[in-house]
Amino acid sequence: MPREDNEMRGYKAAMSNRKVSPEAKQHAQDMLNELGGDQAREERYQAEAENKNPTRVSAGLKAAQHNPRVTEGGKQRASKKMEERGAPEE
Repeated sequence: MPREDNEMRGYKAAMSNRKVSPEAKQHAQDMLNELGGDQAREERYQAEAENKNPTRVSAGLKAAQHNPRVTEGGKQRASKKMEERGAPEE
């Protein structure tokens, strides 16, 4: 996990903590903006999604199809994604 992620978490925590002064909250917001705000996080999320292990993704989709706690709509979405990936269904 990049160092910036931890920094961003700390600044976001400071902003939501009622014990932190308004000046400190403003500093935290300034630092978040300097680090890229949510834009940087979204770019990292997209990069991580592209690097996922396809076998593990398929295993998760297959598990969702058989999990009794998953809604029927969720099971159908998992089946559709499996078809799109070209993975065999059971």
